[in-house]
Amino acid sequence: MYQNLLNDSSLYPTLLRLDEEHALEAQEQKCECGGVLHRALYPRNPRGGPTSREYQRRWSFCCSEEGCRRRHTPPSVLFLGRKCFFAAVVVLVSVLRQGATPMRVSKLEELVGVSARTIARWRRWWLETFARSRFWASSRAHLRAAVDEKSLPLALLRAFGGEEQTALVRVLCFLRPLSVSSASDF
Repeated sequence: MYQNLLNDSSLYPTLLRLDEEHALEAQEQKCECGGVLHRALYPRNPRGGPTSREYQRRWSFCCSEEGCRRRHTPPSVLFLGRKCFFAAVVVLVSVLRQGATPMRVSKLEELVGVSARTIARWRRWWLETFARSRFWASSRAHLRAAVDEKSLPLALLRAFGGEEQTALVRVLCFLRPLSVSSASDF
């Protein structure tokens, strides 16, 4: 059922717009030193989704104050930490992997270009790393429904409810703090 989202032409523009809006809000904030934040996009080469240029950059800003020049990278719904694949792909392929047959894994490899080994690694990440993280421990209490950790990330999509794309966008917004290095270190 979530497989159709991988090919949904409206998903990635929606995520891109959310990232842009959030980034522009972050830019309006000043640096801790009081300096103005200037755009300092950096390149990404994400896999599993659109290949156009606008999806190959990560929003980031640099402080204008000499001596500070701190980089400020706002959280993202397109990217999940340092993972090479788009965040939506990591979530959806992990969902589709639950109970998957070797044939389904093969189709996922073909559809998204992700290896069976990477899919298994993502599965472990959800069940072990994510489920034991400080982020999850502090964030799950804010969810309306209980989430079965053995069924992550499918249980997370179900907890947010709504139509498939709406649930996915809500999950990606929930996971947004993990897209910045300090949070993804857990």
